Amino acid sequence: MLTCATAASLPLLHFRFWFPVPCSIKENLQNNALTPAELLRYFKQPVGGTRMAAQAADYLQTTLSLLRDRLRWAVRGDFNVTDLLTPAQVEVIFKATGCDQQDKKINCASSAYRTITGECNNSWVNPFTHVLSHQCVLLPTLQVRQVSNRIVRFPPEQLRMDQQRSLMFMQWGQFIDHDLDFSPETPARVPFGGETDCDTSCAKEPPCFPIQIPPNDPRITNRRDCLPFFRSAAACTRGRAPREQINALTSFLDGSMVYGSEAALARRLRDRRGQRGLLAVNHNFTDRGRAYMPFGPMRKEPCLKASGAARIPCFLAGDTRASEMLELACMHTLFVREHNRLAGKLRSLNPHWNDDRLYQEARKILGAMIQIITYRDYLPLLLGCSFHRLIPRYQGYNESVDPRISNVFTLAFRFAHASIPSTVGRLDEYYRPITPEIQLRTSFFAVWRIIQEGGIDPYLRSLMASQAKLMTQQQMVVGELRDRLFEQVERIGFDLAALNMQRSRDHGLPGYNSWRKFCGLSQPSGVKSLGRVLRNRNLARKFLNLYGTPKNIDIWIGALAEPFVEGGRVGPLMACLIGTQFRNIRDGDRFWWQNPGVFTPRQRCSLAKISLPRIICDNTHITKVSRNIFQANRYPRGFVSCSQIPKLDLTPWKSKTTEEQGMICKPQQVLPADP
Repeated sequence: MLTCATAASLPLLHFRFWFPVPCSIKENLQNNALTPAELLRYFKQPVGGTRMAAQAADYLQTTLSLLRDRLRWAVRGDFNVTDLLTPAQVEVIFKATGCDQQDKKINCASSAYRTITGECNNSWVNPFTHVLSHQCVLLPTLQVRQVSNRIVRFPPEQLRMDQQRSLMFMQWGQFIDHDLDFSPETPARVPFGGETDCDTSCAKEPPCFPIQIPPNDPRITNRRDCLPFFRSAAACTRGRAPREQINALTSFLDGSMVYGSEAALARRLRDRRGQRGLLAVNHNFTDRGRAYMPFGPMRKEPCLKASGAARIPCFLAGDTRASEMLELACMHTLFVREHNRLAGKLRSLNPHWNDDRLYQEARKILGAMIQIITYRDYLPLLLGCSFHRLIPRYQGYNESVDPRISNVFTLAFRFAHASIPSTVGRLDEYYRPITPEIQLRTSFFAVWRIIQEGGIDPYLRSLMASQAKLMTQQQMVVGELRDRLFEQVERIGFDLAALNMQRSRDHGLPGYNSWRKFCGLSQPSGVKSLGRVLRNRNLARKFLNLYGTPKNIDIWIGALAEPFVEGGRVGPLMACLIGTQFRNIRDGDRFWWQNPGVFTPRQRCSLAKISLPRIICDNTHITKVSRNIFQANRYPRGFVSCSQIPKLDLTPWKSKTTEEQGMICKPQQVLPADP
């Protein structure tokens, strides 16, 4: 054990604060001097309580690292520092770093509504979970950019579109992903005690984890260069627990991308004037009378830079990534409008309800809508024949189910990166293309286009009437994302495929075969068996030439490469990881819309009739929508008038002295998926 004297000599209370990023980013944005990673970092920074937790975890990690260096001369071989500490010494470190604040229990009063932070729902806390133990695969010569070049890269002329899935299918996946998980970067910008600049240095000194450039790279000729990469923010962990990452969101499918996951942000997003339960809207511009989201507070930021002379800032939303992509910003706008529509209707039914009651009831309904659309309409088309096995009929809330997002899910649900096409389309009121199409590389943070070029309707029409990109082994991720991500505002475009694989290594995720075993699938050992799994011997040979063994294949690329399950859009491994997660967040959610007592039977009957096409009808100027919105449709086939789409009946929410109970309703008929 450490002696008291040794412990007392440690610099626990004398940290050099190395968290200057918010000020430096703001200053550089104001000076139009963005460094290579600062734009991405702007939307990856933790805020509020998450930032305090991340800082405490970094202090803890640094303390243990300093201890390890101090003791290396006295302890032979590899060792875990915490094994040498007494429980009292561990508590001293936890208190000095601020990690003890993360263990504070809160008093949970009984409430009919979710908390913004997700607390008081289920007893589990909120770092990501590791359903398999951490694993460090040592591949010193294999760089993720090399894998991206060899496996992911394809000639743009080979691009094929998905004949059975609409672009909205892709967009809904991104929208709900931003409801479930966000792994912010560490606030630390330079290594403790060092002067390495993670923006420009290629040294792998935490928090720097740069992506190296392999020989003969088709785009980047300077091999001494690298793609900047910062480690994810850590969570405070005790004892021998390995580094865990923070989930800045609530883990529940609860509409947090609309309302926020931090109480302070949630308050800023509300419109308190008039006590009508509304979300705040933009006071500078409208979409032909319909609301936009409010602008964020910063005077200089990436959307301003992208807009040039237009000077249009980013939107303020429940999730910081809302302005990254044009279609994503449109989805956020749509659901802010829907909340305010619901609040207005509820106020007409119940004029005596106060601001909080209107806000909470509208929020509760909106969250149920997102759950219904996801599980009834989206997941069956994603998981295909695996859906009913992985997500059986709902049996009620189970408090023993851990609803937290698993670390591997944060990588698995990035499958949709392979469904994004190279351009952003817009359609006019007759569903004719608006030219020119927008190159994806020029669309990031370009919310000025929404404000100045016709609002959200053209993008929503395109999402309904256009096809998603088809993911195949021959065309995984388009070059706009693999070579030109954020190119417009950085000196060098990022590689999204390489970023995904680097993130899995940062998070210590085990390799491909470990996850195959976890899901009860075969574990290939060589070219022949991997070729059978992938149904492609040549691709299997490419993988093994790079990785040596299937055990080492990075989980994202290995799972992505598997052929689709029947009727789905992911392979067996991805289906298992995604399906298991969605079952857990449903069964472990006390506020799940079908859980008895959350809504009355009459309210559940009404909610069962909602649909995404109806939400579009109610909140835009669009009058014809696709009935099966996640399936590929070419206008006018598959499109119907809004008058044919059932409306949400809110009369069951009218206050009564005694609520009707036990009403039996016929289940909402769901149109066949036809995968």
